[in-house]
Amino acid sequence: MSSEVEIVVNGRRVSVPEGVSVAIAIFLARVSRFRQSVSGEPRAPLCGMGICFECRATIDGLEQQRTCQLPVRAGMEVRTSERMGNEVRTG
Repeated sequence: MSSEVEIVVNGRRVSVPEGVSVAIAIFLARVSRFRQSVSGEPRAPLCGMGICFECRATIDGLEQQRTCQLPVRAGMEVRTSERMGNEVRTG
C-alpha cells in the first residue's frame, strides 16, 4: 500500500497517493476542467504523456506546467483555470 501526501488544489487540501502525476491528483480532487481553450471550451488531459499540452496548470506559482509529466510532492499548490467553475458537482 502506498503512502499519501497532502497537496492543495484550487485552495482545497487533498490527500493523494504518493508518486501519482499531478494530473491524476487533480482528478482525485474532483476537478474535471484544467483550463480553457482560447474559444472558451473546457480542456483536460488527453494524451497523458506531455504531447498535447491540454493538462497545463499553475504549480507552485509556475504557470503552464504540464501536469501529466510531474509527480506530486507534499505541500504542492496547484491551480487550474477557475474561469469556468471547474469543480465537479456531486449529489
